[in-house]
Amino acid sequence: MRLDPINLLFNNELELDKNLYFIGGNEITLMEKVGSRIVEKYKTNDNISLTRIDSIDNFNNDKGLFENKSVYVGKNCKGFNEDNLNKIKESRDIFIFIQENSSKTKKLKNIFSKDKNCYLIDCYELDNSSKIKILNEFLKLYKLKIDKEIYWFLIEKLENKYIFLENTLNKILELEQKDLKINNLKKILTAGDVGKEKIFFSLLKNNKNIIETYREKILNTSDVNDLYYSCKFFCNLIIESNNEDEYINKIPIYLFRERVFLIDIYRKYNTKKKKKLLRLLSSVENLLRKNVELSIISGLRFILNIKKITTS
Repeated sequence: MRLDPINLLFNNELELDKNLYFIGGNEITLMEKVGSRIVEKYKTNDNISLTRIDSIDNFNNDKGLFENKSVYVGKNCKGFNEDNLNKIKESRDIFIFIQENSSKTKKLKNIFSKDKNCYLIDCYELDNSSKIKILNEFLKLYKLKIDKEIYWFLIEKLENKYIFLENTLNKILELEQKDLKINNLKKILTAGDVGKEKIFFSLLKNNKNIIETYREKILNTSDVNDLYYSCKFFCNLIIESNNEDEYINKIPIYLFRERVFLIDIYRKYNTKKKKKLLRLLSSVENLLRKNVELSIISGLRFILNIKKITTS
């Protein structure tokens, strides 16, 4: 059964009554937000324990009748196949699988979409229809009033990636009602998240230049988190591509000016370097999962470590 991710995020009356959730698509920041929201809903209503798993091969659930319910979260989980899913369907525990789209997930997504006892939640970059839903909920939640010109300005200018859009809305919250004007919003959006990509694009420059760009763009912990997700996108392009042609096809069209730079970066990577890059992302991801905000200095260390791996 399909479930709309935006509805899940903002509809507090929505009842989650399945034990299998598959979060797919290609917009990783929205996928992770949806996963966190599902966990949050179960934590609110039940006394649960949370366990992160990397495989469901030979999964063994020998819990007693009166033991607490568990939520298992598997990201790019090994053993994520039809046979193993059938084995865990009868469990009273909750399983959340987060897998980006691939040829391997196509069949499983079809199973989830047709099974009434499962939820399939596809997450893609936000279109205007999704932005309208989010903005309407945001204005209602915080009892904000804006005129029509500002409303459609925001729909046009807000980011297509969820984490960036959410952070922009949080910055708007810091404005007083009387300051909700086009010029002030333009300042927020201009100084926003897209500019943080410039830090990644300065990877091959000297450390002094990187540090100067970082200090210009990163002003608080929210900016650091934005930078992490931006860098993660580019790192995943490298890690998940098996060859240069596959990598080139994955480069977004809007990055045509940076295309030569990105290809040059990819050519510096072999399997060993990709593993190092993956370990670096995983270590930062573990901090974020523990709800630890990245400090400004740790963000700088993160970008310099990417450079060190790339140029080694």
